[in-house]
Amino acid sequence: MVLLEQTFTMTDPYGTKIHVYEWLPEQGTTVKAVLLIAHGMCETAERYARFASALTGEGYAVYAPDQRGHGMTAGSVEHLGDVGENGFQLMVQDLVQLGKSLKGSHPGIPLFLMGHSMGSFLVQKVIMTQSEDFDGFILSGSNGPRGMLQAGRVLASIQRSIQGSTHRSLMMNTIVFGGFNRAFSPPRTPFDWLSRDPDEVDRYIEDPFCGAICTTSFFRGFFGLLQDIQQPVGYAGIPKHKPIYLFSGEQDPVGLNGKGVERLVAIYRKVGVTDVEYRLYPEGRHEMLNETNRDEVTADVLDWLERHVSTKA
Repeated sequence: MVLLEQTFTMTDPYGTKIHVYEWLPEQGTTVKAVLLIAHGMCETAERYARFASALTGEGYAVYAPDQRGHGMTAGSVEHLGDVGENGFQLMVQDLVQLGKSLKGSHPGIPLFLMGHSMGSFLVQKVIMTQSEDFDGFILSGSNGPRGMLQAGRVLASIQRSIQGSTHRSLMMNTIVFGGFNRAFSPPRTPFDWLSRDPDEVDRYIEDPFCGAICTTSFFRGFFGLLQDIQQPVGYAGIPKHKPIYLFSGEQDPVGLNGKGVERLVAIYRKVGVTDVEYRLYPEGRHEMLNETNRDEVTADVLDWLERHVSTKA
């Protein structure tokens, strides 16, 4: 059970209110480090409560915003999947702003940034451009450079110009996610690719704030972000001295069954990052924190954090 859960709102420079979850250790416990989590596409920050509970039990403070177009930041299911104009650039800035705030509220305490799936791509951008306030990074269910991004962005742009920026794009949703279930046959649900645990898959399906069809503007911005983070010119901004940990399932279609993760690891090592570790879990799918071996995965994350917190002490 989470020892202490609260929520608050952070207001961005333009007046948008971002809903943030806060999980803290038991009162009187010294906070050893802070972890800020960026969740994935079509899910919510609240889904990380179980993971946060394990971390708070070991003395970590954990924070996770519902990102634009998601969860309580969206406000209602009718607004899910609509991140607005320049939404992905603003989501990156939200993480940086929240990180600065956490540095202020936890002075002298190490601060780590973790992203899952869509959140991991936002974190990749932070690593490239605005890593100053963070002491290390964790990427879950991520991927390295891939092709066909310009084609995807053009398709989303064309549909946006014809049907409007807030049109929910079943076409783009099919292009992005349509093939993810192919390896899991016969499929029990359209979301078998998330986890081997049927209860976790069912919880996702039954959550009205999960699984929304996103807008044309969302997909246009998403493909733009993916293009942006794989430009070699951006690699020069990656800090060489800050640790990075990546973990994924060997059957995660987002990371090309581990190949995309290994490609990203190779890039980080090639540009000179001195501390890069990764773990691929056999038979694991996309949401390793919700997998059948989630306790093992959580323990591995805690082990990495413990080792890197000790170097900051």
